[in-house]
Amino acid sequence: MRIRTSAALAVGSVLVLGATACSSAASKSSGPAGSGSGTQPAAVAGAGSGAGKTLTVWYMDGDLSDAATKAINDKFTAATGAQVKVAIQQWDGINTKIATALAQDNPPDVIEIGNTDVPLFAASSGLTDITSALPQLQADQHWLPGLAGPATVDGHNYGAPLFAGNRAVIYNKKIWAAAGITAAPTTFAQLTADLDAIKAKNTAPDFSAFYFPGRYWYGAMQFVWDAGGQLASQAGGKWTGQLESPQAQQGLQAWKTFIGKYSAGASQDVDTTAPDFNTLFAQGKTATILNSNVNKILKVDPSLTDQIGTFPFPSATDGKTQPVFLGGSDLAVAAKSKNQALALAYLKAATDPAVQASAIVGIDHWIPASTEVIDQTISSLPDVSKAFFTAAKTSVATPAVAGWATIESDKSINDFFADIATGRKSPADAAKTLDAHLNQALNAPAQ
Repeated sequence: MRIRTSAALAVGSVLVLGATACSSAASKSSGPAGSGSGTQPAAVAGAGSGAGKTLTVWYMDGDLSDAATKAINDKFTAATGAQVKVAIQQWDGINTKIATALAQDNPPDVIEIGNTDVPLFAASSGLTDITSALPQLQADQHWLPGLAGPATVDGHNYGAPLFAGNRAVIYNKKIWAAAGITAAPTTFAQLTADLDAIKAKNTAPDFSAFYFPGRYWYGAMQFVWDAGGQLASQAGGKWTGQLESPQAQQGLQAWKTFIGKYSAGASQDVDTTAPDFNTLFAQGKTATILNSNVNKILKVDPSLTDQIGTFPFPSATDGKTQPVFLGGSDLAVAAKSKNQALALAYLKAATDPAVQASAIVGIDHWIPASTEVIDQTISSLPDVSKAFFTAAKTSVATPAVAGWATIESDKSINDFFADIATGRKSPADAAKTLDAHLNQALNAPAQ
């Protein structure tokens, strides 16, 4: 399941980043080669091998612009001689539509899939295992773990990263300056000292120095990952919830303390939409939020353009930033495609560093697939956008198993954090409940 906000847009001189919903250091390899449940691919198609052929590619509505899609298609056609037929898919019922298409004898060759949804289709043997082709596809790039990780199921890779969105701290420079703060913090200690000053300057009971909804699991998990905790681990083919671990408990307590001190009490049992925290920010009800873009703030009040600043959320470890959840898309090859080698060549074109830099970043302003392209392009970005790219370099994957979709869809993880935020449960008791649910859901047979 993937929860999408608006795609990246240009607002004046500001690049506005969007995020989607789906190892804290980038990894070059997504897993060892081997025989997975999907078809093993042929070699990546070479020059002229696709002459007279057409590849069918499914893209999701609103993700890539026509110009970015054309850049990928042109790269592919130049490399292989094959043409591309693009079919844009709507979001309603998309997982059912993909599952149906993959079961047919003539499926689309390449499909854009939400990064956290890849395990669903890998589990049903609907996708090609592309592990053996990774050296050709990666071309010495270090793909972002938050994109590549969910596509790596039991050590086998079923998708190549296309783009991502993620979260960074967004702050009102005017409110911060009124509290005597003129530079963004780079350490957690500096952040809390700054928020203490803002809180002292703004004493209204409904004001939040840092508004952080209790049900906002994407943000809350950053504290868990930062402390060295994780959602679940896999050993011997079995998944086990890990929120009861000492590291996870440390992160949960740090998060509870943080929001309890800096976010208004009314935020403890709500998500980001009711009330809309972008509106609260635009209205001056909070000085700071953690979000994936600034467009919705500017839609409420366009005059705030010059007052908005951003920075990556500092880690408790000086010199680092909190690991983030990456939401985005991977490209996968249908196991029953009759054009396996050409499909791999399409993945190679889409992940090509030049295409990623010029189209994914340069045209559409998404986070690119690799740390190398982030480093290559970040200096060209407006200051307000740089924090998102910096934060994306430290990402963590959700469990790469079909059962993860259950956890996202039943909102148990949202309830988990809200129970802690409100005090309905202690971090330990809440973790015991969710770990038990993770154990059941992540080990359930794939449907």
